[in-house]
Amino acid sequence: MDHGNGPIHGKEMSNLPVIENAEIAWKDGQIIYIGQMNEVEISAAEVIDCKGKLVTPGLVDPHTHVVFGGSREHEVSLKLQGASYLEILEMGGGIHSTVSQTKLASHEELKNKTIHHLNRMLSFGVTTVEAKSGYGLDEETELKQLRVAKELQNEHDMDIVSTFLGAHAVPKEYKGNEEAFLDKMLSLLDVIKQEELAEFVDIFAETGVFSVEQSREFLLKAKDKGFSVKIHADEIDPLGGTEMATEISAISADHLCGASEKGVELLGKSETIAVILPGTTFYLNKPEFAPARNMIDSNAAVSLATDFNPGSCPTENLQLIMTIAMLKLKMTPEEIWNAVTINSSYAINRGEQAGKLKVGRQADVVVWNVPNYTYVPYHFGVNHVESVYKKGKLVVSRGEHDVTVIS
Repeated sequence: MDHGNGPIHGKEMSNLPVIENAEIAWKDGQIIYIGQMNEVEISAAEVIDCKGKLVTPGLVDPHTHVVFGGSREHEVSLKLQGASYLEILEMGGGIHSTVSQTKLASHEELKNKTIHHLNRMLSFGVTTVEAKSGYGLDEETELKQLRVAKELQNEHDMDIVSTFLGAHAVPKEYKGNEEAFLDKMLSLLDVIKQEELAEFVDIFAETGVFSVEQSREFLLKAKDKGFSVKIHADEIDPLGGTEMATEISAISADHLCGASEKGVELLGKSETIAVILPGTTFYLNKPEFAPARNMIDSNAAVSLATDFNPGSCPTENLQLIMTIAMLKLKMTPEEIWNAVTINSSYAINRGEQAGKLKVGRQADVVVWNVPNYTYVPYHFGVNHVESVYKKGKLVVSRGEHDVTVIS
């Protein structure tokens, strides 16, 4: 699959370049040839037979909270009994539970847990992932999360792009004094920049969290410090976060279930990428999914992500998200593939590195044991990956009933 430069907008997302009977060759981790089989003479040290199979770029997951302590399975029974999120929060659950467990986890414990999740993502065909902080809400723990992610970027096969999400929630002691908390989070930006711990800054703009005006001011200050910015916008209520994201040229606006018609229109006129998280809507059993169909019809660039986190979407499986996008967002297979490759790569500033197969790019390649690209979202609940190559190195090899992550 190959495209021109930039994310794919609107109706162009239905264009998915495919080469039948193709060959792809790489050397020293970089792709050196893509074309029809036997079109040119290729001398290879190893030949991988992919007859009857699908070969694609590595998937890109542009919105995850992969570095966190503990888990929240004990909240499921409370939800089934009808407890609301706010009620669970008052019992010490919700995000406060994860914050507590992340604070208690040592650096090594957090790192080993994150490796476990990254390995599983890799087994599902993801080769580049975004990782947010946001489960510390204090200096020590936020920096601990970011430092774990940086170490793993250097040590793990996965490419990891870090985002500082210190403004993920309002700590109890700052209720009614949100500006002071945001100032505290902004005070971390100098050390984050100095240690190169993150390239993005994010904030959760939502009812009961941070207002659109607070979020605008926070993100503009982050931009002044040299960071690219993202925003959790309009997940529940149409507050105008989508509009604000386009106004300040945020690289992405994420969630968007409550995006207004005006917000959707502005997305289509901007370079801000809509990162849709249908797995979260599904897991929370909410009726309203993000209006991805309207976004595409309005010429927006749409991408898909897991939103992997311990509370609202505990899955590393981007293949499952592809199926939910097909069934609930009414996206076509072609649009879905563009949304988990090229558009997702641009949503995390990796558009010139990941998300497509092209001569000169790193060889992030997935071999799928399926007859065609439509089959992956169609046949759900299983892992269709046969093997994953990261920078030309075999990092995942799967038999019919087993998986081996090689690192």
